Amino acid sequence: MHDLRRQALESSKTVSRKARSRVASGANSKSNSALNSPAQSRAASRNPSRHGSDDEDYLSDGTAWSTNSIDDILNSDDADVPADAWKAELHNRVEQIVERKRSSTEGRAESLNAYAHILKARFAKDDIEGRIGELLPSILRSIKSETSERETVTALRALSVTMVTLDSEDIYDSVADLLRRTVSNSESIQVKISAIHALGTAAFFGGTSEEELEDTMVFFLEIVESDGLSIDAHDEGSVVIAALEEWGLLATALDDLEEVTEAAMEAFVEQLESADAGVQTASGEAIALLYEKSYTPLENDEEASSDHDSDSDEPRGTEKMVKRYNVYRRQDQLLHTLDALANASSRRISKKDRKTLHSNFADIRNSVEKPTRGPKYSTAIDQETGRVYGGGRMKVKINRSCEVRIDKWWKLQRLNALRRVLQAGFTHHFDENEAVSRCLPFSMSER
Repeated sequence: MHDLRRQALESSKTVSRKARSRVASGANSKSNSALNSPAQSRAASRNPSRHGSDDEDYLSDGTAWSTNSIDDILNSDDADVPADAWKAELHNRVEQIVERKRSSTEGRAESLNAYAHILKARFAKDDIEGRIGELLPSILRSIKSETSERETVTALRALSVTMVTLDSEDIYDSVADLLRRTVSNSESIQVKISAIHALGTAAFFGGTSEEELEDTMVFFLEIVESDGLSIDAHDEGSVVIAALEEWGLLATALDDLEEVTEAAMEAFVEQLESADAGVQTASGEAIALLYEKSYTPLENDEEASSDHDSDSDEPRGTEKMVKRYNVYRRQDQLLHTLDALANASSRRISKKDRKTLHSNFADIRNSVEKPTRGPKYSTAIDQETGRVYGGGRMKVKINRSCEVRIDKWWKLQRLNALRRVLQAGFTHHFDENEAVSRCLPFSMSER
């Protein structure tokens, strides 16, 4: 499975004395956003969010966790302090996480949050690898005990970024059972969501067999099919979105999805009728991925048949693709539904959601009709060549010489998953973390 993922998949700044004093005083202070009660609000009553903020973590009530002191360590231009000050802070946080006897619930949550924040901003594999034997049991204990929602959520997020950092082949077996129980049994919706994302990350980055990966996909699909009822979260749109997103991530690691396509399509098409725009969009993206995966490159010993995708407007040099199987037996009806979503105008839908639906479902419909076309495919004509521009309009710039072209749905699924875990640290990890860079191929800039 590790090989399968491989195929399918700094300069530090210094810190001022003032910043250090804030860090020293902040390490022992309580969080500014302690929870008063578990968040149980339904997805329909809050604005669905496809992805977290790129620079802040949020509690389920929308309160930001303060990370200003750590950001001072990571980003200060003051040359008064050694460049590896963040390593000392990371070491302190690791010690606080491992030493539980003298810690409080809020103290552990603060340490886990700070630890995760540093790991997102810096690639620290060498700094934590030797401590994982102590770190992992302590993080898992915070998840298992579920003393508070905040501690559990921070532990789950810390676990996710740890797995992406280490890219270990043996973490999955240590965490999978606990994560499944947490998804199923927690009384907190936010904990369920974070555990779903952590389980998906573990299955993709934690070293698992193809059979175990497919079993995890079945678990996520049951959540979608039951509208969350299978894990006691009925009609919680945010839970269904999380399951759809992680199902999509794991699907990108499989070469052949033919056997799972029929059941998945039935569930995803049904979710297009959801009242939650986030659920509709996540379902649509999974549908587009399934259509894309039904086509594979024409082999050297094959001859193009009538099933060959031979659009006359495809850019020259595009790889010849062959349709291998039918994805959905009622495609005309599906296209009608996608058309309606791409042109949704109901006053019951917020202006923001209408804009999201219009933009996303225009692309999704395009890919269902022409599965070789990925997200943001441009049908505009190049005046010089007379052909369409094609894919590649969506790009993520990593540095001056490297950018990632998101011209396939499988790339978009992976990009979104990595951003959920790494947030603003994605580009830094892409530069230094092989586990991240091998997930998304890149092209060298011409300039």
